Amino acid sequence: MGEALQVTPIDASRQREVAAALRAFLPERAVLWDAEDTRPYECDGLTAYRHLPMVVALPETEEQVQRILRTCHAMSVPVVPRGAGTGLSGGALPRGDGVLLSLAKFMRVVRIDPVARVAVVQPGVRNAAISDVVAPFGLYYAPDPSSQIACSIGGNVAENSGGVHCLKYGLTVHNVLRVRGFTMQGEPVAFGSEALDSPGYDLLALAIGSEGLLAVITEVTVKLLPRPQVARVVMASFDDVETAGNAVAAIIAAGIIPAGLEMMDRPATHAVEEFVHAGYDLEAAAILLCECDGTPEEVEDEIARVREVLAEAGASRSSVSRNEPERLRFWSGRKAAFPAVGRISPDYYCMDGTIPRKRLGEVLNFIGEMERKYGLRCPNVFHAGDGNLHPLILFDAANPDELRRTEQFAAEVLEKCVAVGGTITGEHGVGVEKIDQMCAQFTPEELETFHALKRAFDPRGLLNPGKAVPMLSRCAEFGRMLVRGGRLRHPELPRF
Repeated sequence: MGEALQVTPIDASRQREVAAALRAFLPERAVLWDAEDTRPYECDGLTAYRHLPMVVALPETEEQVQRILRTCHAMSVPVVPRGAGTGLSGGALPRGDGVLLSLAKFMRVVRIDPVARVAVVQPGVRNAAISDVVAPFGLYYAPDPSSQIACSIGGNVAENSGGVHCLKYGLTVHNVLRVRGFTMQGEPVAFGSEALDSPGYDLLALAIGSEGLLAVITEVTVKLLPRPQVARVVMASFDDVETAGNAVAAIIAAGIIPAGLEMMDRPATHAVEEFVHAGYDLEAAAILLCECDGTPEEVEDEIARVREVLAEAGASRSSVSRNEPERLRFWSGRKAAFPAVGRISPDYYCMDGTIPRKRLGEVLNFIGEMERKYGLRCPNVFHAGDGNLHPLILFDAANPDELRRTEQFAAEVLEKCVAVGGTITGEHGVGVEKIDQMCAQFTPEELETFHALKRAFDPRGLLNPGKAVPMLSRCAEFGRMLVRGGRLRHPELPRF
């Protein structure tokens, strides 16, 4: 929110001034400003867009975070919060006139309460590490993004991340009880409670998924769940992607809510199988992975029902994991889908639209049309159970025309998601990647409401400006370009 993100050249004198102000209370090693030192922070997981930050700050305490924010606010310096840098929408793209505030050193597990089933952690704690540290109590943290071995819980909160088990157990917003941090002015804030409810408006739900625009989070209280006694996976094969998409809707319509329900098309399974040897059916046009968990009796009954529904929906064959190693192997393929396609293409563009389940087949066919239109390959992997698509457009960033076509391909798919009643993001956020498609999804009046919320927390618009919500003037230009048959193309963002 605020002005559109622009390439701002680094002003050397301003850089020295800001660095000196921060080094007045931070150790020298915690303030980086030489290009060689700041280069690792020039982008997040969306590597197509890059920009060197003016200064990088690496605090280790909440007091230091507060002083950084107060100092930057007093000096009118924009601040971009950053976690592990695994985000895929450019939400942590830095600015040449701002401070990149890294929370990578906030890696402490503050408290575990196995009776209340909660854990209090700092934002730099890795998603998978939470489950690791609470495993001795028979507990785990349910949201499991594919990047869970690397992504941080603070980034998960910023983007409202999900994962392969989000269908049954929910997104980050359903598994976080409380967050604590600071506004851009350095004022302490806390949203939510360890109790079942908290007084006043539900500001916790507002903070989760706000992409670092409202506050810098320094502590997160998560809900823990008991590990299921048993979990098994049904792998079903289909002769065409539309039948597979319809089978997803049939499972939910039958009243079955699996722990996970994922879909991959043939190009994705071939890429994955060569990489991890997960045991996928390479002859199928698409496969579904459907996990059932609970007590042994519950799992046995649910698997029987699932296989019956899949057969009626047109599955050509199905098999069930025989043991825990095989279950993990089935999931290892889905979890490794992104790095697998990275082996067969110089670059890939991971999208994140969400649609009604009943429109899966239609949208998959549309993606196939876009492959032919733009001359680009696009394997598909996604959280089929909740309609969260992750098409992976393969391109070469060294070829400017391929990047241009990739952006247009992605824009058309996201706008198709809106047209069929869906949304432009499910768990990756908007960042800079989808900012124009916000214009397709929301009216000017709705966008102004978003801006009003931003002003309530950050009146001067210094916290992660230029991200997530476009200015109305940009949406007006977006509309004019569509009328003329063209598209905006982030001309202000640097590329490879």
